[in-house]
Amino acid sequence: MAADRLLVLRPDDDVAIATADLPAGTRLTVGGTTLVLPRDVPRSHKVALRAVPVGGVVHKYGQSIGRATADIAPGDHVHTHNLGMDDTVRAHEFGTVHAQLPPAPQGRTFDGYRRADGRAGTRNYVAIVTSVNCSASTAKMIADQFRGPAALAAYPHVDGVIALTHGSGCGLVPGSEGANALVRTLRGYARHPNVGGVLVLGLGCEMVPVQSLVDGLDLPSDTLVHTLTIQDTGGVRATVREGVAQIMAMLPVLDERRREPIPVSELVLGLNCGGSDGYSGITANPALGRASDLLVAAGGTSVLAETPEVFGAEHLLTRRAVSEQVGRTLLDRLDWWQRYAAAGGGTLDNNPSPGNKAGGLTTILEKSLGAVAKGGQADLSAVVEYAEPITSRGLVFMDTPGYDPVSVTGIVAGGATVVCFTTGRGSVFGCRPAPSIKLATNTEMFERMSDDMDVNCGRIVDGTATLEQVGDEIFERIIAVASGQETVSEGLDLGQEEFVPWQLGTVT
Repeated sequence: MAADRLLVLRPDDDVAIATADLPAGTRLTVGGTTLVLPRDVPRSHKVALRAVPVGGVVHKYGQSIGRATADIAPGDHVHTHNLGMDDTVRAHEFGTVHAQLPPAPQGRTFDGYRRADGRAGTRNYVAIVTSVNCSASTAKMIADQFRGPAALAAYPHVDGVIALTHGSGCGLVPGSEGANALVRTLRGYARHPNVGGVLVLGLGCEMVPVQSLVDGLDLPSDTLVHTLTIQDTGGVRATVREGVAQIMAMLPVLDERRREPIPVSELVLGLNCGGSDGYSGITANPALGRASDLLVAAGGTSVLAETPEVFGAEHLLTRRAVSEQVGRTLLDRLDWWQRYAAAGGGTLDNNPSPGNKAGGLTTILEKSLGAVAKGGQADLSAVVEYAEPITSRGLVFMDTPGYDPVSVTGIVAGGATVVCFTTGRGSVFGCRPAPSIKLATNTEMFERMSDDMDVNCGRIVDGTATLEQVGDEIFERIIAVASGQETVSEGLDLGQEEFVPWQLGTVT
């Protein structure tokens, strides 16, 4: 409920959210209690509703978001100066809560590309997949020949040519965790349902050979595949000429493909957030959670990720796991992340960025409780490794870092055909070959960055739309975008440089 310019999320919460900048001396009445603010509180930051002694637990969303590091009085600004981590070990239950999903949309379809293996794509791209960083510049030179409105004018049913370059591919330990993650990622993009043609490009002497990225790969039979190595082709200039020629030969074939009605149950939706603020867990994330639930109710798939950003909220997911094994797999990944962070001299509470904190988020617990809202209420059907092919229906969790480009690269490699990306600070992000729908958490940022945002979820706090209405709007936008409607990131030609595979392990 809203009281003046404060938003109280749960009756037993110790804090409320400021919905406007509140100067020192502001008087607010909440539940019959009058608060006088002793200091300025920025919009989307927290105001104490009651006294909390030093060491006491502070609750938001009805959950602990940390412990007071100093005595907190009613009306105080609650943030990094008086709130720290709560390291209490949480109890975990498995499968004790089951989905309360909205009614399933009946008979809904999107206009997509049916691939030969039966999967459904939302775009029709040519991808230049690089086996090693040494071929990155050459790949970009080839892709650049197909940029601009005139380059593909004769092929209106081809969405573009993208160079998927990265900083690895050599110096890896064969068979290591890092090498396997890179190969899974590259192979995932090569077989992605939004990719109709693939040019695999390497230097010729790297540890991840070009042919290893296609040998034994279960590619759709209608995927056009060519391979090139710079050393065998005669150098950069010769390779650019040959690469352009090979793609030119693909374009007429790919342009013959047409969209057709496909049930929405065949969509795979990636869920991600970046540049979060104090509104993320109140507006865009739960609204996206409703859209995700609608898709799952219709038989589709949603993919939640960013493992460090569910720490402190994982108990909400394990209780929704379809089995104890699924829940424990998530906990195992969190244990790995705690060891990984400690080995680097940090903790998972290092995750909130300076921008997150400027937006009102204080601890990883608070951030995570808002982040998991993207997954709605659906049962957790599976937990998969980074870039692992997604084969389960329903809500799936993928183990990824919280860093946005790395996380979404893994989700798309796993098969996500549309991505919804929530942001409070204003992340500019694209992820071709999957279209990225940008969801703003607050109206002020949406209006300031309107050329970079697709949907304004800030209307929920403004009182001009309900969470359910915005969630339904997001669901309809997903269908429209899957059917070919351009997103703002696509209009800006974003999404090529944001291909960032997760680099793990030893590099020699």
